[in-house]
Amino acid sequence: MTTQVVKKHMVVAQNASGRNMNVPIYRMKGSRPGPTVYIQSSIHGAEVQGNVVIYHLIQRLKHMDICGEIILVPNCNPIGTNIKAGEYTLGRFDPVNGTNWNRGYFFDKNAVEDFAKTVTPEESVTGIKQRFRAHLSSSIDKKLAEPWGLGLAQQLNLKLQQLAVNADYVLDLHNGPVSTRHIYIPEYAKNSASLFNIPHCIFIPNVFAGALDEATFCPWWTLQDHINSNLSREVCFDVEAFTLEMGSQEVIDFKEGDIDATSILSYLNAKGALHHCDIQPKDMQRLAVYLKDYKTLFTNWGGMVEYLAKPGQRINRGEPLAQILNIDDLDTDFGSRTLEAPCDLIPILHFPSASVLSGTQLYKVFTNYFDI
Repeated sequence: MTTQVVKKHMVVAQNASGRNMNVPIYRMKGSRPGPTVYIQSSIHGAEVQGNVVIYHLIQRLKHMDICGEIILVPNCNPIGTNIKAGEYTLGRFDPVNGTNWNRGYFFDKNAVEDFAKTVTPEESVTGIKQRFRAHLSSSIDKKLAEPWGLGLAQQLNLKLQQLAVNADYVLDLHNGPVSTRHIYIPEYAKNSASLFNIPHCIFIPNVFAGALDEATFCPWWTLQDHINSNLSREVCFDVEAFTLEMGSQEVIDFKEGDIDATSILSYLNAKGALHHCDIQPKDMQRLAVYLKDYKTLFTNWGGMVEYLAKPGQRINRGEPLAQILNIDDLDTDFGSRTLEAPCDLIPILHFPSASVLSGTQLYKVFTNYFDI
């Protein structure tokens, strides 16, 4: 069978010439009932691999029996993609206001708690979800209509969030600087970690820091907790959201993109978005940490660096992480030194440049990791 792809464009911004900047929105709807899925990529301009993943997803989903609807938005931040300095893409921050493009989504905890008070013991889960989604959509619309205006990043984020507000499952596709595959998973959805073919998993608490995954799961998680405690009623809304980090930024790899598409399809299949699909998660080792044990190694020095520890490699305490070159001491014994691991760890990503200032986030690493 062939599933029709409906493509439209949405205006997300205007440039200084007053011309509209658009993003494509691909919708694929099945003939069977099922969940709504929202997938976007490239909210940070240099994080381009997700676009290849979405390409593979569309090409494969066209020939699958979809249940429900799948919404795909590649290159969701055309402004960031086009912020170049020579050969580098500087699309991590809004260049006018300095805001991280992935920190302007909306969540109002107090409003969620007030909504929870309107839920009655006899109201169905379906009814609660319908009312709450309408509440969330209205809140986003009101935020977009702020009389004093909003920064560019927040305008963009809210328009994308409105596309995702009715989704049961939200996937935000990212890349690290120089990185191995890893995924951020809300703690209440731990069981879903094994549905993706991703070796490194970070379990995150119900804390909002502005990102899309948090803006999706924090409202539902908060609502669920309040209903459970205030009404002594166990409810599960089955709304999940994840940030998937699929390798390094500034590069695309079609072969790897197809591998990641298979990983996402295994998750969607497990969640009932595909009918008569035989794609299953791989039997593989998956390592996890809680967010508190996902550590950043900052430098207290500057210099030139060779990164000896590669992303995904297990490193024992005292083993070398990097070799540092100090330009002012090339004629002495201090011209080169080794940076050693302060504990057993797994590097997940590292700074992309060999030229390092003091205070740089050199590595982000797993500590106290465990099998799942």
